[in-house]
Amino acid sequence: MPDRPASGLAFGLALIAALLLPTSATAERRVALVLGNSAYVAATSLANPANDASDVGEALKAAGFEVILGLDLDKRGFDGKVRDFSRLLPQAETSVLFYAGHGLQVSGRNYLVPIDARLETERDLDFETVALDFVLRQMELDREGKTNIVFLDACRDNPLARNLARSMGTRSASVGSGLAQVDTGVGTFIAYSTQPGNVALDGQGRNSPFTAALLDGLKQPGRNLTALMIAVRKQVLANTNGRQVPWDHSALTGEFYFHVAAAPGALPRLPPGASAPETEAMQERLHQLELELKRRTDPNQTLNLVKLEQLKERMRQLEEANRRDQQRIFDTYNRYGAVSDANARNALSREVGSIQLEISRRGQQQKQLREEITGLEAQLGPLPRRGEP
Repeated sequence: MPDRPASGLAFGLALIAALLLPTSATAERRVALVLGNSAYVAATSLANPANDASDVGEALKAAGFEVILGLDLDKRGFDGKVRDFSRLLPQAETSVLFYAGHGLQVSGRNYLVPIDARLETERDLDFETVALDFVLRQMELDREGKTNIVFLDACRDNPLARNLARSMGTRSASVGSGLAQVDTGVGTFIAYSTQPGNVALDGQGRNSPFTAALLDGLKQPGRNLTALMIAVRKQVLANTNGRQVPWDHSALTGEFYFHVAAAPGALPRLPPGASAPETEAMQERLHQLELELKRRTDPNQTLNLVKLEQLKERMRQLEEANRRDQQRIFDTYNRYGAVSDANARNALSREVGSIQLEISRRGQQQKQLREEITGLEAQLGPLPRRGEP
């Protein structure tokens, strides 16, 4: 059978290598909170935000993100989505927040506005809005060295901000136009739909000018985040006749790609300090996969091969997590020792029970993975060993 074209083989190997290696970007968990508020109760509805959030959510899913989507959220719903997002963050290497809807700044602090907000007095800010710095704190808390990316399409002309300013009398000057620039921690990138302090346009189509340009950028696999934002800025400037200039503030320490399979360096590299057996095993697996990719011409079979390796890597991660938790149980018993106090025994039981519950949950995931792996292996047939044709 004819070999696959060299370019297709290289791409396939890059993709499989990214799936195989625990240190590669694809093995990292990436999560996103995507929110769009259009149907405001005490202000004119906005045409685009719900569409913007829906479309960005789909684009991020296509790039491999776990997406929490929220549309037309009241305060309770908004808080619930943020909490759901916060629970995913400790295990995530990359987090993304996208918000479209009304936002405002008061005394240099930014607030995102649920659809049921009325903002009749300054006190209402704490009860009816969600402070942006609160969400950013959740994204940065105990996540040193991780990547946080924020897109804010929330600089629209806001009647709620004007109502609030009227109620504040002499202090109304503290209610600024648009959003204020935010200082971030290391590893965080924030993009605004227009420069801080300015008002963005809603647009005439399905999406706002900023989100339309962002969606176009997310469809370009080879662009890193910096190049993507330059393209977004150019497109918005052109489409708004220079009236709107997207802005960003970066404290990233490296390049970021939404489509990691297209990123430079996605080809195999062994983890630092890998032992000789680990190195040999990895080389053997890559050798098998290279031969298999050369042998197969059916693109669906190649996709199945990629999926199989992804499932096996997930199984390996679960097994490793179980081994760590078994050690945690052992260490917990050693830490408590021979306890006779009832409260200490209860605390020990709760702590061990919580760990065992996680192991049990992984067991269910492993069972499902084994079934999928068995099915795919039956479709693919045996992989060749080194030295076989």
